[in-house]
Amino acid sequence: MPRMNSAAGTGLTYHQAGVDYDLVDPLKIAAQRAAAATAGNLAAHGVAEVAASRGESAYVVDVGPFLLASIVECLGTKVLVADAMARLTGVGHYEAIAQDTIAMAVNDLITVGATPLVVQAYWAAGGSDWFADAARAQALVDGWRRACDRCGVAWGGGETPALAGIVEAGRVDLAAACTGLVNPKSRLSLGERLAPGDAIVLLAASGIHANGLSLARKLAERLPQGYLTPVTSTQNYGEALLEPTPLYAPVTEALWAAGIVPHYAANVTGHGWRKLMRHPAALTYRIHRLPDVPAVLRFVQLHANLDDREAYGTFNMGAGFALFVAAADAERCVDVARAQGVAAWVAGRVEAGPKQVVIEPLGLTFGADDLRLR
Repeated sequence: MPRMNSAAGTGLTYHQAGVDYDLVDPLKIAAQRAAAATAGNLAAHGVAEVAASRGESAYVVDVGPFLLASIVECLGTKVLVADAMARLTGVGHYEAIAQDTIAMAVNDLITVGATPLVVQAYWAAGGSDWFADAARAQALVDGWRRACDRCGVAWGGGETPALAGIVEAGRVDLAAACTGLVNPKSRLSLGERLAPGDAIVLLAASGIHANGLSLARKLAERLPQGYLTPVTSTQNYGEALLEPTPLYAPVTEALWAAGIVPHYAANVTGHGWRKLMRHPAALTYRIHRLPDVPAVLRFVQLHANLDDREAYGTFNMGAGFALFVAAADAERCVDVARAQGVAAWVAGRVEAGPKQVVIEPLGLTFGADDLRLR
């Protein structure tokens, strides 16, 4: 990465970029509690929720012969980077943006052991004129279909509202909902088997993915060349930010085919490596091997003057997905992922102890109070 002075003398935190989880998370917890009170409504339909899925990345319902899992996720502000790069270079990157949006939903769904089945699209524009750019719209459609094919899911339909006055003119808000099956039920992975001695296998990230973009966009305002600032000899900042998020469903499907059922799984998104302790159990997650950090994330850390605690508590820092598996399955898990074209490594282990993530190579610890999701 080219050496250059940091963009400003003071650091740039996620809070300063306009995202404060201390304000957002309490609402999410309140919503979870209110939602839980509606579970009894399912009885009239002869089905029941899997209560342990409350607060996990996907919601699970027992419909008898199999389990049904569902999730909805939005892309967030990464689309603003694509729009900025389109203005600067004429290249819109909407094929990649489509994959990012689907990945946000699919990569959450598979954490519970589900096979993705159907994806629905929600594309809300600031006005009907957004759809007049035929090349951009077609790129979104083409990218969406390719991502569906990669995950083996059907694109069931969607909604394309024009929301002038709600969505800013010239902008689009992208989201995806995904439904999947846990079949047989023994594939369910909600952490009931998670235990000391389990191995932590991390799957490689391609870049920033779709979390932390508020900070990354704020940083662009401080850089002398903005999004066109070189990150590597072949890629500028905007291009590096727009690397699409991997779709990890082919890995989890291949693991099932190989006879490996994870004891737990976590999509490393918002909250960064704190997500490794997403499960409510009091366990210690000890990391002894770190991944290579993507160049764009090293760039952000350097030029936003982030210490390791802020960086690893915000970004994926090279680990996009975590699998918690029996120690005897760890190396085979790595081999299965690599066969699907996804780099992976045994990064650590689960231990008895207080709820915390201990990143030994950095001398860094996140405690239970650093992640409040329930």
